[in-house]
Amino acid sequence: MSTQQITPARADRITAEECRIDDFIALTDRTTDLADYPFAASTERGVLFYDAAAVTGTDDRTRAQISDELARALLAGPGIVVFAGAFGDAHALRETTGVFSEIIADQHAAGMAGGDHFAKPGANDRIWNALQKFAQRAPELYSRYYANDVLALISEAWLGPMYQVTSQVNVVNPGGAAQNPHRDYHLGFMSTDTAARFRAHIHRLSPALTLQGAVAHVDMPIESGPTMYLPYSQTYEPGYLAFNLPDFREHFARNYVQLPLSAGDAVFFNPALFHGAGHNVSSDIRRMANLLQISSAFGRAMDAVDRSAMLRALYPALRKLSATGDHRAVANVIASAAEGYAFPTNLDIDAPITGLAGETQAELVARCLAGDVTAERFDAELTALDTRHDPNGAH
Repeated sequence: MSTQQITPARADRITAEECRIDDFIALTDRTTDLADYPFAASTERGVLFYDAAAVTGTDDRTRAQISDELARALLAGPGIVVFAGAFGDAHALRETTGVFSEIIADQHAAGMAGGDHFAKPGANDRIWNALQKFAQRAPELYSRYYANDVLALISEAWLGPMYQVTSQVNVVNPGGAAQNPHRDYHLGFMSTDTAARFRAHIHRLSPALTLQGAVAHVDMPIESGPTMYLPYSQTYEPGYLAFNLPDFREHFARNYVQLPLSAGDAVFFNPALFHGAGHNVSSDIRRMANLLQISSAFGRAMDAVDRSAMLRALYPALRKLSATGDHRAVANVIASAAEGYAFPTNLDIDAPITGLAGETQAELVARCLAGDVTAERFDAELTALDTRHDPNGAH
């Protein structure tokens, strides 16, 4: 009989007081041994580089081994991999760059200045939901571009089958400022106080729900400000609370990795990796990248629920309950009925101009109840919110 003690994974809340820079340094001060990654072509400053042609078109057994290696690299390794030459003539890279440029020109002509999660509105050019806009404008080019097997290989390695691709094209113009280091969607798009409400197991789960990627559509020398990364930083469990702390930002600023990319190179990384766009100090390089966010098929309810219809029916009863002063009961009913998350949304008309996300259904209901808004006014406000979240709302 085994006497080995099993230590259960923690399930309490993580606090900012637990964020110790010495622990973070110990986790991230590592080198990447190429011998541990036999399918990689090279490593530079801890980042793994793969030859796209060498890791695609293999037999099923080899493909499974490559996928295992990639998943391990993203989970416990450096957290970032680069595929050299992932997109080229066969994938209509040049033609697709032209389509993206046309869409941006059309946005300018229409007077649209897209907001950004981490940049001032108008500082950069952004195509929200570039995936759908590309497919509808140039379906044959789309088919060539997204037939890319590197994207399928890394997506399935990290997320498994049934993944969903979304895309936002970002152009950082000359003079575009660097971002502060951060983590990405989901917990990375929340305030520190909100992220702290989720217990430790959710902090471990969040990175497994998405994969972040970027396809370089132009050559990106260092002066153009390619993304800065800190390898192995995804392994630091309190990182969603730590990335805003001054000593963590200072350590990132002193130790980040920034590597030039060629047009067609593709970078993929664990969303918990500390990273941030660099400062474009060039005079003439418009740094264009297709930012890919691939999502797990999981995290969805079984039933298709019309929550807006529910809320319209419930609102009069919620007003009566609110009048009793039982605020916890009101919050519980809202949580059971309303959409409590701001995404997905139509970012063309619900862009995060003043924060990381727009208003949620739950926040709208709570605000209207607090202001004792009539049912008629609530219906109008809910209709406006539904329009912002409708994928066809901008058309």
